[in-house]
Amino acid sequence: MVVGVLEVTLFMEGQDSLKGRRKVVKSLLGRVKSRFNAAASEVGGPAELNSRDTAVLGFCVCGADARILNSVLDRMLDFIESSADAEVVDSRLECLNLGDMG
Repeated sequence: MVVGVLEVTLFMEGQDSLKGRRKVVKSLLGRVKSRFNAAASEVGGPAELNSRDTAVLGFCVCGADARILNSVLDRMLDFIESSADAEVVDSRLECLNLGDMG
């Protein structure tokens, strides 16, 4: 089994409230989940959670082939970067081969 993870740091220029920030984050998480059938969540610490213009999101997919998962995560990052709502300022992608867990 292979697990692919993607961590993305977003900057949302012009957000003047936590409510507006939550709307952007929730919308983006929902679109990525739906389009890529991935687990998605806001994973930032307290500083990011209370920031009006920064968010750290985590995404996860699993399968049998690391090359396929890497491709999916690359397309996911491209999709997020094309979002007009936020700018990707940092990202980290990794595929973990867990081998035969049985």
